[in-house]
Amino acid sequence: MRYSTLGSTGLKVSRLGLGTTTFMGIFARRSPDDCVRVLRRGLDAGITLVDTAPSYGDGLAEEMVGRALRGRRDEVVLATKVGSYVPETFDFSPGRIRAGLEDSLRRLGTDHVDVLFAHDIEYGRPEQILGEVLPLLATLRDEGKTRAVGVSGLLLEPLGTAVEQAGADVVQTYCRYGLHDQSLAEPATGWRARGVATILGSPVVMGLLTQAGPPEWHPAHPALKAAAREAAALCTAHGTDLASLAMRYALACPHLDAVLTGAGDPVHLDRNLLAVETAAEPGLLEAVLGCFADVAERTWPSGDGAWGAPGS
Repeated sequence: MRYSTLGSTGLKVSRLGLGTTTFMGIFARRSPDDCVRVLRRGLDAGITLVDTAPSYGDGLAEEMVGRALRGRRDEVVLATKVGSYVPETFDFSPGRIRAGLEDSLRRLGTDHVDVLFAHDIEYGRPEQILGEVLPLLATLRDEGKTRAVGVSGLLLEPLGTAVEQAGADVVQTYCRYGLHDQSLAEPATGWRARGVATILGSPVVMGLLTQAGPPEWHPAHPALKAAAREAAALCTAHGTDLASLAMRYALACPHLDAVLTGAGDPVHLDRNLLAVETAAEPGLLEAVLGCFADVAERTWPSGDGAWGAPGS
């Protein structure tokens, strides 16, 4: 396993982290016992970053993380979020943030987390996120409820604004760096220069960069889905797997401090553990990147438009 330090926080993390969005059941239903076993398998392999949120299964993911970390809390850098408590329902009010964090800590079986994110900030008003939410998270840090504060979301412009104007320690985004889209590289380079860490979630882009292809609900543009199918066929012809190539590509990015892998499937976990030490094949990589070269819409809208263009 390889390790890095999250910006100026002093928190040392494995380059491969465990994410828990799969516990929501959006891809496949998994038993809580299986999820806990996979989490512990990752810890045994040297993974030290675990990311979760109260909205992942309406508290279920946090409960399973709490079970997996019994007796092992000190081995990990633990991150959770505030602002969303069931999928796509947001409440960034101070009272809800404080109460929601206490509920999260109870489910996680701990008195503090290591990183506390404002969740999907493009769904909050800019003046609220910058003027109220992040100052409150800083207060919670001062109170010992978290060691670092951060922002998460799909849109890069709001995340950059939060770094510049409100002093976030860590940024987490998803689906914004990979074989299909390298738009995260430039802002992440700038954030690192400021001592701010970047964590990437969903390097396989919510199933888009897999041999099976994305689920029906996936919001990608048809042209992007078509390019992904072409890339998957190319990988098949070379006797390899698009998801494995996508993970290797993300892990090789020098601008990212950590990359999250789903923790619901032991086969996927083992494949991604292998990717930590395996370089992408240069010839195939160039060909796969070429599949996406002429695709204009590499991301999709998110939020309510309060921060500007919903696809930025």
